[in-house]
Amino acid sequence: MSEQAKLHQNSQTLSLSFESSLIQSCMRLADPDELVLDYTRAMMGFLLFNPAPRSVLMIGLGGGALHKYIHKHLPETDLTTVEINPGVIELRQDFCIPPDDERSRIVCADGAAFLAKPTHQFDIILVDGFNAAGLPDALCSPGFYRRVKAALASQGLMVANVQADTAQTREIHKRVGRVFEGTMLSFESDEGGNDIVLAGQGEAFTQAAQEFEARWHALAEVHQATLAATSTRLQRALIRGLRPLTSP
Repeated sequence: MSEQAKLHQNSQTLSLSFESSLIQSCMRLADPDELVLDYTRAMMGFLLFNPAPRSVLMIGLGGGALHKYIHKHLPETDLTTVEINPGVIELRQDFCIPPDDERSRIVCADGAAFLAKPTHQFDIILVDGFNAAGLPDALCSPGFYRRVKAALASQGLMVANVQADTAQTREIHKRVGRVFEGTMLSFESDEGGNDIVLAGQGEAFTQAAQEFEARWHALAEVHQATLAATSTRLQRALIRGLRPLTSP
């Protein structure tokens, strides 16, 4: 049974939550495309690895903040967002999410099941599928991360939002490290409460660390504004180096 999505509106914002009071997504009424919550800006840190991905898959729609940002500011990117809760998708007009078109679509499906038979390989896979209880086991199991890795293009990157500093998060770090053979890092969002986990293949992180300043200056101004606070944390995480592969 799908959880009931609840809307909360004041004079400035529209927010989405489930059974708990935890805000899942937030939109500023005066600027519906702005990334209000810091963790969403942190997840866009993938632009420093791939500023122009050909294809992005997102697991979890929420209020569509990331979907809208990518649709607006990455016009050459093919975007698929998978959301399990039809009630959330029904709120797309409330959150000013654009209608499906030839390069973007919202699919009502189980994200884990979708990854078992992906439509193609993706340059970026964003995982942000929370419910009232937190991050579902189906979206953080070893098998799920193996499916994510298999669905990534050769230089692809996974970006996952998890809760910061919990036993579950520490276990997720271990699982991702094993699946991606140590090619992963994490950093907390500036507002705290969220841990952003990145995992890829090959030497992507080493190259990003070495070329960070050049990549930063090459970004479009709108992306620099989005990543202004995040960039320092991400650069520090890269400088610390890749996390070693953790044994079971």
